[in-house]
Amino acid sequence: MTSWFRTYDSSFLGFVICSLMVVVVCAEASRPADSACWSPSITSCTECLRRGPQCAWCFEEGFLDGAGPNFRCDLLVNLLSRGCGSEFIEQSDIKVKVNTSASSTQVSPRDIGITLTAGSEASFIVAVKQLQLYPLDLYYLVDISASMQENLDHLKTVGVALSLRMTEHTSNLWLGFGSFVDKPVSPYINVHPSKISNPCSDYDIHCRPAHGFHHVLSMTGNLTEFTRVMKHQRISGNMDTPEGGLDAMLQAAVCQREVGWRPEAKRLLLLMTDQTSHLALDSRLAGIVTPHDGLCHLENNVYTGSTRMDHPSLNQLSDKLLENSIYSIFAVEKQQYRWYEELVSFLPGSYLGKIGVFQASNLIDLVVDTYKRLLSDVAVSVAVEDKAVNRFWVSISPLCPDGSTTKGQSCSGVQPNQTVSFNITIGLHSCPDDDDDDAEDVTVMIRPVGYNESTTVRIHSKCRCSCGQTGQCHDSSQSGCGGTAERTDEEQTKARGLLKESSCRAAGADVDCSGRGVCDCDKCVCEQSKLGNVYGIYCEMDNFSCSYEGGLLCGGRGVCVSGKCVCDGSWTGATCGCRVSTASCQSPDGVVCSGQGRCVCGECVCDDERYSGRFCERCPVCQSSCQSYWKCVDCQLSHGLTQGEVGRCNQTCATLVDYTDDASGLQGDVRIQCVYVTKDSCLYRFQANSEFGRTQLHISTTPECPSHGRLVGTFLSVCALTVLCGLVMVAVSRLLLQKKKSWSPGGAAENRGYHCTGKDLSFIPTANEKTVTYRRDHPKECPLEMRIQVPKMPLGESWQC
Repeated sequence: MTSWFRTYDSSFLGFVICSLMVVVVCAEASRPADSACWSPSITSCTECLRRGPQCAWCFEEGFLDGAGPNFRCDLLVNLLSRGCGSEFIEQSDIKVKVNTSASSTQVSPRDIGITLTAGSEASFIVAVKQLQLYPLDLYYLVDISASMQENLDHLKTVGVALSLRMTEHTSNLWLGFGSFVDKPVSPYINVHPSKISNPCSDYDIHCRPAHGFHHVLSMTGNLTEFTRVMKHQRISGNMDTPEGGLDAMLQAAVCQREVGWRPEAKRLLLLMTDQTSHLALDSRLAGIVTPHDGLCHLENNVYTGSTRMDHPSLNQLSDKLLENSIYSIFAVEKQQYRWYEELVSFLPGSYLGKIGVFQASNLIDLVVDTYKRLLSDVAVSVAVEDKAVNRFWVSISPLCPDGSTTKGQSCSGVQPNQTVSFNITIGLHSCPDDDDDDAEDVTVMIRPVGYNESTTVRIHSKCRCSCGQTGQCHDSSQSGCGGTAERTDEEQTKARGLLKESSCRAAGADVDCSGRGVCDCDKCVCEQSKLGNVYGIYCEMDNFSCSYEGGLLCGGRGVCVSGKCVCDGSWTGATCGCRVSTASCQSPDGVVCSGQGRCVCGECVCDDERYSGRFCERCPVCQSSCQSYWKCVDCQLSHGLTQGEVGRCNQTCATLVDYTDDASGLQGDVRIQCVYVTKDSCLYRFQANSEFGRTQLHISTTPECPSHGRLVGTFLSVCALTVLCGLVMVAVSRLLLQKKKSWSPGGAAENRGYHCTGKDLSFIPTANEKTVTYRRDHPKECPLEMRIQVPKMPLGESWQC
C-alpha cells in the first residue's frame, strides 16, 4: 500500500507540474509578441514612458479606432507599422548637451546637460589633463599635545628647506599652519580650574589650553613669516590617548576664506600626529550627540563648534576633502601606522607616510614623494544630490594615456601634459514619485581628485508627456464625444447601448462592435481582454487570437481579424508565411512537384534527396545506370506484356514505372538506351525516359530469341521439370533412411568390429542410444568405446536425478 501511494503521489506531482508548464506555455503564447511596453493597466502617456526608454505613445486622433488607451503604448517600430504618424509619437528623448562656453584648463567639459527617462542611460567623456609646475598650497596641521614636543621643534626648521626642494615640482609654494589637541570637555581633558588654562601645571611648564582646532597662519608665500610663527608655537595637553585630528581636518578643509586656499593651486593638507584619532559617535562620552553639520565654525581663528558637535564621519570628511579639491597626507609614527592604514582607504586622494623620528629631512622627503605620487595618479569621484541618490546609478571607465583601461576609477603613472579620459555613464532607475519633482534638475558633480576644476552634470528626468505641445495625449481621463465631459441624453442612451447605430456595426453583422465592445458616441469602445488588445472600427481585430510565427503575430506580415490572419499583399498562408509569387508547385505535366515531393509555402520540398529542381524534376543519379532497370526488364520478359501481368511487374519494379510496346510513345528528350543479354545469349534492347520523374521502358528482341509468349511457356516447362526431379530425389532418400534403421547395431559390431582407422559414419544412433568414446594417453592404441542404453521415457514424464 505504501509503495502504491508513493507511486500515485509521484505520478500526481508530475501531472501537476506538467499542467502548470502547459498553462505557462499557453499564457506566454497568448501574450503580444512585443509586450515590453504593453500593459492593460496603462491609461496615460506618462505611464507609458515610465515603462522604459524603448516605449513610445501615439496621440494621433483615430489611431486604432476602438482600442483602449493602453494600445497606444508600444515600441516605436510597431506604432509606425500600424499607421501612427511619426509627428504624433511621444517618446523618451535622451539628450546629452555639452556647454562649450565654460572655459577649462585641466578638466573638460565643465558643464553638461542630460535628459533621461526611467530605465535609460547616457554616456559622455570627461578629459583630465595633467599640467606641469602647478602652484602649491601646503597646510601643516600639527598635533601639539605634550608627546609631540620634540617633533614640533624639528618642524620649526622645515619651511625654507622644503621650499628649495619643491621648486623642481611647483612654480609657487605657499605654506599655512594650524594646531589641534582634542575637544576641551571632560573626559577628554582635565576640567579642574587649574588644568583648564594650563594642562602642564603639574610639571611647572606653561602650556597652551587644549583646543579642538586653532588656525594659526593663513596661506603665505613669505617663508620668513612662516618660520617666525613656527618658533612661537608651544605644546598643550589632554587626558585620553586619541586626539581630535579628524575634527580639525574638516575645519581646515571647509574654512576656505580663513585658511586662504588659492583657487588655482594644488592643495595639500599634512596631518602630523603620534596617536590615533577620535571617530564619529565618540563624543557621546562627553554627552555630545549632535552630528557635525560640515560647515566652518571659526571665530577669531578658534573652532567654536568643538564642544557642541560630534566628530565628523569618515564619509563626511571624504566628501569635504573632495569638494574642496584637497589632497591629504598623514605623517605618523610607526606605532600607529596600521591604524591609519585602514583609515586612508576611506579617504580618496590620501597618502600615508611612516616616519621613525620626525626630522626636517624626513618630513621634506615625505611631502615631495607624496606630491609626485599624487600628481601621477589621476582619479575622479562622483557626487549625487542626496534627494536623488537612490534614483541614479553611475559607471566610470578610465582610458589611460598608454591606451590601457582599468577596472577602478583612476590611472597611475600619468606624466605632465598627458590627458586621462573617463567614459562616464549615468542611468536613471526610476522617475520621482511626485510629478512636481519632474521639473527639477538633479546635479551630479564629477570631481577629479585634488583638482580645483570639476564637471557639473545637470540631469533632467523626462517622466511626463507634452504630446506635441498640445497636451492632447488621448489618455483615458480625457472624455470622448467632442472632447467635453458633458453628454446629451441621446449620447448617454447610445453609450448605454439602448440605441443601435449602424456606424458601430459591420456590414452583415447582427451585433454592435463584433460583440466585443460598446457603442459610445457613434464609435466602438472595445473591451479589454487579459489576453491582449481588441481594436478596430468594429472591434474586429486583436493581437492574440491568431497564430504566431517567429514570435510575431501572423508572422509580422498581417493583422489578426476575427481570429484569422489577413496578410499583406505579397504574403499568404495561415500565418502569412508564404509568398504569393511562389504559390504554385505544379510541374509542366500538371503533377504537383513531379510526384517526387510536397508543396510547402509555394515551394517544392523533394521527398527523395536524389531529386532536385524547382519541381523536383531533376535526378542525375536516376539516369546514370542501365542496371537500375534490369529487374523491371527481366520481369517483363518473364510475364509478358498483358494488362494483367503489368501490375505484377510494377510491384517488383521502382515506383512510377510505365511500360509501352511502342517506342513512339516515349516522351521527353532525355533517354537511356541499354542492352540486356540473358543466359541463353538472347539480346534485348530497351529505352528509358526519366523526364518529370516518370520512367518508361520500351523493350525489343532479336529475331532468333523467343517471343514473350514462348518465353513464358519455356519458363513453365522448366519449372515443372524441376519440381518432378525434386520429388524423385525425396522418395529415394526416404527409402535409404528406412533401410538403415532396420540394421542391427549389435550385430554390426560383432560381425564387422571397430577398427582404429575410424567409425562407420553412415550409422545414425537411435533416440534411446548414445555412444561415448574414452581415449587413453597412448595415441597408437584404439580408444575404448562404451555404449550406453537409455530407456525411452513416456511422453510428459519429467527427468529424475
